[in-house]
Amino acid sequence: MRPESRRLAYLLLPLTFSVCRCVSVAKKKSVRPQGVYVQVMMANPIGEIMKVTRKIIEIDEELCNGCGQCIVDCAESALQIVDGKARLIGDKYCDGLGACISGCPTGALQIVERLVDDFDEEAVEELVLAQKKKAVGLGKSGGCPSAGLRTFKPQTSCQTANEPVNIQTASALSHWPVQIRLVPPNAPFLRQADLLIAADCTTIAYAGFHQNLLKNKVVMMGCPKFDDGDAYVQKLSEIFRTAEIKSICVAIMEVPCCQNMKNIVKAALDQAQVKIPVEVVVVSVQGEIERGGLETGAILR
Repeated sequence: MRPESRRLAYLLLPLTFSVCRCVSVAKKKSVRPQGVYVQVMMANPIGEIMKVTRKIIEIDEELCNGCGQCIVDCAESALQIVDGKARLIGDKYCDGLGACISGCPTGALQIVERLVDDFDEEAVEELVLAQKKKAVGLGKSGGCPSAGLRTFKPQTSCQTANEPVNIQTASALSHWPVQIRLVPPNAPFLRQADLLIAADCTTIAYAGFHQNLLKNKVVMMGCPKFDDGDAYVQKLSEIFRTAEIKSICVAIMEVPCCQNMKNIVKAALDQAQVKIPVEVVVVSVQGEIERGGLETGAILR
């Protein structure tokens, strides 16, 4: 058939709908759930199925705290953490079974029915294989990207000798306590302070923490994955509202679950209804500053 005839047939022939009842069939890692699927077909010369109405995951971004548990629970690798929130990277990767729902601590996930691309098991296999290749060398972690095992070679004596001399030997810490849960909102050292809100792991991963991050700042530390995020929002919002904080630096690790510290700070700022300059510093697991260095962090507001 000539191209002109093919295009004409595509435009003139009507859409046809067929309803078929799916039967659960186990195929390797995934099982398609039983239910009625409406297949939307273009009546073009090749009869290609474009969309189907079926069950698929839906994510409430307001409720999502970026913990990454759903990524661990999704065997198809259909979910990723993007900008601190869980995202479905493609409709065709989600089988609609909802295995990711039960582990969500905030109830941000639900199954809905809508018109989407049909589930593509071959595409899933390719995606999972690509993810495995990408994870080579990270070790077995039970699926959690943040818990991937890695081993780094320490610097040789020659490399260490070539490093610039760090003239600071004393701690830059100016107060106690430092944990977010322990610092009272009315602590005198918070008054008009430049505040460093640091994820716990940054203090051990980044060798220059005291000299380049903590110096001349007040620090509050916590773990955005294992600690109570809602309690952090409440405490930080009270501090932002009453302590006249001059600036905020948020130091986090590159791993997905650590991104939630940004969400906590933003929620606290919104709740306090104040405007404070915010800089985000991202530390790699090998202790390097990402995203352009200390002076060009991402701004939350």
